[in-house]
Amino acid sequence: MAASVRSAAVGQIAVLLFLLLLAPAGRSLATDDISTSGADPQISIHEGFVDERTCASCHADQAAAFSKSHHAKAMALADDETVRGDFNNTRFDHDGVVTTFTRRDGRFFVGTEGADGGQAEFEIKYTFAYEPLQQYLVDIGGGRLQALDIAWDTARRQWFWLGNGTPAKPGSTYHWTGPFYRWNRTCIDCHSTDPQARFQPQTNAYKSTYVATSIGCQSCHGPGAKHVASAQSGSFSSSIPDASFPKVDAGICFACHARRTKLLDGYQPGKPLLDYFSPALLRQDLYFPDGQILDEVFEYGSFQQSKMARAGVTCLDCHRPHEAGLKVEGNALCTQCHTETKPERFVNQDPSGLFDTPAHTRHQAGSTGAQCANCHMPERTYMKVDPRRDHSFVIPRPDLSASLGTPNACTTCHVGKIDDWAAETMDEWYGTQWRKRPSIAHAFAGAANGDQAAVEALRALVSDHDQAGIVRGSAIAAMSRTGGVEITADIQTAAADADPLVRLGAAEAAGNIPPEQRLEAIGNLLGDATLAVRVAAANALAGTPPHLFGDQQGNFEAAVADLRAYVETNGDVAETQSNYGVFLFARQRTAEAEAAFRRAISLDPTLEAMRINLAEFYRATGRNDRSEQTYAEAIGMAPERADLRYGHALSLVRKQALTDAIMELQEAVRLDPQNSRYKTTFAVALDSAGRTEEALDKLDGWAAGADADILGLALQYSLKLRRVPEALKYAEDLARLRPDDQQISGLIEQLKRAVNGK
Repeated sequence: MAASVRSAAVGQIAVLLFLLLLAPAGRSLATDDISTSGADPQISIHEGFVDERTCASCHADQAAAFSKSHHAKAMALADDETVRGDFNNTRFDHDGVVTTFTRRDGRFFVGTEGADGGQAEFEIKYTFAYEPLQQYLVDIGGGRLQALDIAWDTARRQWFWLGNGTPAKPGSTYHWTGPFYRWNRTCIDCHSTDPQARFQPQTNAYKSTYVATSIGCQSCHGPGAKHVASAQSGSFSSSIPDASFPKVDAGICFACHARRTKLLDGYQPGKPLLDYFSPALLRQDLYFPDGQILDEVFEYGSFQQSKMARAGVTCLDCHRPHEAGLKVEGNALCTQCHTETKPERFVNQDPSGLFDTPAHTRHQAGSTGAQCANCHMPERTYMKVDPRRDHSFVIPRPDLSASLGTPNACTTCHVGKIDDWAAETMDEWYGTQWRKRPSIAHAFAGAANGDQAAVEALRALVSDHDQAGIVRGSAIAAMSRTGGVEITADIQTAAADADPLVRLGAAEAAGNIPPEQRLEAIGNLLGDATLAVRVAAANALAGTPPHLFGDQQGNFEAAVADLRAYVETNGDVAETQSNYGVFLFARQRTAEAEAAFRRAISLDPTLEAMRINLAEFYRATGRNDRSEQTYAEAIGMAPERADLRYGHALSLVRKQALTDAIMELQEAVRLDPQNSRYKTTFAVALDSAGRTEEALDKLDGWAAGADADILGLALQYSLKLRRVPEALKYAEDLARLRPDDQQISGLIEQLKRAVNGK
């Protein structure tokens, strides 16, 4: 139950100071919420900030450079200059949903399916992003700005649908009118200057404001009022840095260029990133086993894995601070550091060597294959038209692609060629030693498959201080999900690590070990210096009885306060509120837990997981009728969800409505025919209803290539029905899966004697 966070690009602007800075006359530059005279009604000069035009009055060159960047065009009022899409009475049709785009009197309109399923017309208020695609924001009331799920492809100059599969139902979570596409909730952090959502919990409405419609100077440099005041007083010169401005570091980039959960509002340059955000670790749904990007994760998680990050390289080593483009085109960008002679900057690393030559690239100079980025920063396309480069700077490993399914630049570029061809070609170039290069891929791939043998490989990664912190933290978290191995001591060791990402991984890992072991493993993290770690630790220790905390009770209560602040910051996010309900229930605060679950449903009524949590809460508190009713409501919205059918069936069993439960279990199996758990539960229900023969017939149909649970149950029922030959067949099949099980071997001998009449 994790919120899906969609971040957007934000630029980084270098500090350049001038002696004189002119401010608009007659204005207080530190007054909260003074609306500007601009046309955008959401602009408000928050406390400590200034009108963005003030910056340009002295920093003209920087402002001119920045105005050309995509960051400066991240969001804008919709007008003839900013709208790039075709609104000249055009029509777009996808899966029966017809959308029209028109303009009247300098305004732009879209006619499409509304939240109620009917056709309606909406005015475009804002453009969102610039290229390679541009989206459009619509005000649907209550201050809610919604991003259309139809976007303009600026290269192909055509409309396209951003979704996949079947279009979402009108008004649901993933319909364009639903919470997933809500700018105030999902996109607001990264496309404007000091955006404040200002969610109103009493009405589920918003009163959102920002200092500037798009990203501006203060997005990266922080509030400018003190800087302006210093300039007006003449208290600093162009040769002395202004102490009122913090130094801009990579954190300001990663605040948006990361797959992360927001913990608190108000992040500004110079503040610790992990005190405001909790970054996603290398989960199998986000990254390939070797750390390459899979889902849309932006740059932070990739770059943190790289040797470059550990060597002290930052975003501004490659990107220009204002235009945000590359400092140098082509391989010259890389050879800034990868030179014949080791640069003095790198004390502990040596990036020197001859790389921009055919002897290294094995491709003709100047060709596509000779470009460093094409081999070491392969692209993956998101939002259907937006290719983004992997920033982990991997070395191509086609041998791993063949065995683990990871991508590699060779076959990505050489379309039609296979991984074995690429690997054999590399053998010809380098010999076979490259295949023995250490990789994190086998450890994480094994963990994803539940392979116990992967635990030792993961343990080695955790203890290897040459590995990046995000790799080591992800490894301890992956160890805890593998199961079957005692790892409490490993978590305890990781919890004492100097790297906060390793400690974050330890806190997350503790949630997967027995509750009675968690306090010993991560109790020290309750007082951690990093907010992200404290919040994760508090969450993992929710079920710890209060009397066990001892002298750590104060730290726990403080960490819980941090957790509450995170929950309040995300007051409009249903998943956060539902997760908080789980936390409260673990603390035995049932009334508050129920309120949190219901609050989550009110925020997103069609998100089935929210109702599952409430239904399971009712089950755990002995309110079976309410549990069954909640499951039924969820099924009414999502009848094709097998997990809802299964949960509903179990709630019906608890109500002793076995006939209805069997019908729901049958539906669960139909909807997810690969789920052996659903199948065995269905068979058990049939047997409980006295329909054992029918249960055995079902199991027999599923037995071919089945797992041990299905075969074991088939064996049990065939013995119950005294079908000895069938029992022998199932026992022999089961023995092939469990060759060391002496009990099954003995049973086979007995059954053989019975079949032969001996």
